[in-house]
Amino acid sequence: MGLLDNAKDAAEATGKKVGEFVDDTKERVSDKADEVKADAEVHRAGADVKKAEADRDATEAKNDYKEQLRD
Repeated sequence: MGLLDNAKDAAEATGKKVGEFVDDTKERVSDKADEVKADAEVHRAGADVKKAEADRDATEAKNDYKEQLRD
């Protein structure tokens, strides 16, 4: 019976390690997904800022041109 008990204990320990590995991997994947989402949000916000700045510059240029036409 000692051999069977040892095999059973080894199998349980292996199963526990595999379960922990799966849980750790799941957490890592979830963490990476959160990082990617946050990075995408930063890039989206940066693009919005650049568009707003371009719109502002275009409006200023248009207004300057119209002012020159008035002179």
